[in-house]
Amino acid sequence: MWSNHEFETRAVAEWVHWQDGDVASPIHLSSTYELPGIDQEMSLEDIDPEQGEFIYQRLSNPTRFAVEQQIAGLEGGEFGFTFSSGTAAISTALLSVVNPGDHVVAFDDLYAGTRRMFEGLFDEHLNIDVEFVDARETDAVESAVRPETALVWMETPTNPLIQLCDIKAIAQLADHNDAVFGVDNTFASPYHQRPLDLGADLVAHSTTKYLNGHSDGVGGALVTDSETIAESVQFLQQVALGNQLSPFDSYLLSRGIKTLPMRMRQHEANATALAEFLTTHDLVEQVRYPGLESHPQHDIARAQMTGYGGVLSFDLVGGIPEAKAFCESLQVATLAVSLGGVETLVNHPATMTHEPLGAERRAAVGIGDGLIRVSVGLEAIEDLIADFEHGLAAVRSTHQQRVRNQ
Repeated sequence: MWSNHEFETRAVAEWVHWQDGDVASPIHLSSTYELPGIDQEMSLEDIDPEQGEFIYQRLSNPTRFAVEQQIAGLEGGEFGFTFSSGTAAISTALLSVVNPGDHVVAFDDLYAGTRRMFEGLFDEHLNIDVEFVDARETDAVESAVRPETALVWMETPTNPLIQLCDIKAIAQLADHNDAVFGVDNTFASPYHQRPLDLGADLVAHSTTKYLNGHSDGVGGALVTDSETIAESVQFLQQVALGNQLSPFDSYLLSRGIKTLPMRMRQHEANATALAEFLTTHDLVEQVRYPGLESHPQHDIARAQMTGYGGVLSFDLVGGIPEAKAFCESLQVATLAVSLGGVETLVNHPATMTHEPLGAERRAAVGIGDGLIRVSVGLEAIEDLIADFEHGLAAVRSTHQQRVRNQ
């Protein structure tokens, strides 16, 4: 019904016609549903949520079904699924397309939790050979693909180095080699990037981030156009793993999505202004934001994104003492993990999200002790810049003291 409308209309629309005329998705908390009678011919496959048929919450739930249609519509896909977390979504994605002995090619700058999953679960315990490559160069992906490659998995932009890969080129490469191509689209959101339109087979989200947008619900999502992948994902979600999104979190997610277009526009505007400010500061060595012409992959961003998102990262002079001084001096921005909420969140990857990688691994992928990741929120940009100036003043004092003591 809504597939031909503009993005903003699809975000606001209710994808299910509620029998009582609700204009906001009601929260259906029931764990089970009354059946009309006994039917020896009926199987679980016969239960059709699109016809208002439900049997048990693990299998399907009206509130969850509605938001799954909403997300699929925004990504331009046919099948949508929501999960208890982004990690649950990604693990289900892999389990749906790979088998023991298969080979997976993945970006070497994946979110640390995803990389640990690939290595600690799929590689070490499930006999899936995972190979990490610098996917900024499509040739590196092509060189890694071999006949037993079942999946190519990318994240773009990446966390926390804001690196990009060429989705369209890698999609063509994966298709040529009969490999499934999956893209984690969390940082861009479907408002700023739609991988299925560029040839991807499967799109993943941590809905905790921009889709929810208010830091009050944890979840994940998968969207695909492939009926074969969808059937496998559905079996794993509903029968084998039972890792669905709860009704209340489904409601929060649906409510958050309705303001996604407006939020993403302001996130981008604030991130652009903050990135430009940081590029002029003498205590900042490098700013990573795809909207800057100085970003080495700015042209790729322009080609495959409709906007540049709200996450940036930058390197301070010095190391952990300077980073500590900066983070602990902020008054408007909040020091916390996660991203994509209305508030500005600052993260120090070396001691927070990416600490489990260890110093050697962090250094190998380019995560230094002075790296700061910022999820730029919706506050007044004047207040954010003043807050960062205050934090950088603390960096200057700390750095000068360290230099004097050397």
